Amino acid sequence: MRIQPLPPFKALVAFEATARLGSFTRAADELSVTQGAISRQIGLLEDLLGAHLLDRTTRSVRLTPTGEQYFQSCREALLSLADATQLIKRWHGDQQVTVATSTALASLWLLPRIPEFNESHEGIDLRIVAYDHVKDYRKLECDLAVYYCKSPPEHIKYTPICNEEIFPVCSPAYLARHGALHRPEDLASCTWLWLDDSERDWVTWSEWFRRSGLTPVTPRNKINLNNYSMVIQAALSGQGVALGWRNLIDPYLKDGTLVRPITETLQTEGQFLVLEPTGPHERRKSVASFRDWLLSLR
Repeated sequence: MRIQPLPPFKALVAFEATARLGSFTRAADELSVTQGAISRQIGLLEDLLGAHLLDRTTRSVRLTPTGEQYFQSCREALLSLADATQLIKRWHGDQQVTVATSTALASLWLLPRIPEFNESHEGIDLRIVAYDHVKDYRKLECDLAVYYCKSPPEHIKYTPICNEEIFPVCSPAYLARHGALHRPEDLASCTWLWLDDSERDWVTWSEWFRRSGLTPVTPRNKINLNNYSMVIQAALSGQGVALGWRNLIDPYLKDGTLVRPITETLQTEGQFLVLEPTGPHERRKSVASFRDWLLSLR
């Protein structure tokens, strides 16, 4: 038998948000719609029910007795629907692990190591998602996250993987064309590959000079790029000198496709961290296996 009468779903969601937040404005912000759209949806719902659900004043919104009763039923129904949806739509199955990290760490550090994990962990599916410029690590939808942090984030479980050091790198071809560099001030005659949209806590050229206790210099030219992977690709193709993060570019140093034109090195106080959700959550064997593998890389 068909279930009826049913209210319009958008109107139901608009009413629940307005009643819960006590404000058309906050409900509109939460649902990313206009205040007028919220008002129209609730008006549509009231017309359908033939009853007033809200008492509107210039400063506040209050539920009528009918509205209070309908809100409780509405909220219970939406929560039940959300729970049922989450069970089916969960971003992971029992054997899937969702890992969040930055674009640079994903492409330069994590992905090259994944074949090693797959060889020893058959049947575990990985989902790697890149989020840059994360403001609150607690809001990441993932099982685990890997990020470079200058200091450990608050209110989240973390485990260090490794420290980091930063130094200039370039291709052998660029160094051959340019000529040998002997001192940090010689970098002034180079083209710098500049990350102009740097990740939270990442180190810029200016900061590298300052924190290394060196006299700042101005480069001959700059190539501005907004992605660290592109910075390293530009360095590999001989376009200039980049700041190399040891853990991200070590394979290129080992195979000789990148070299260090000078020896000066900045030892950072930051670390690469494995971040884990706090609060009650299911710790699946697949997640524990991937976490243990990450920590084995230390």
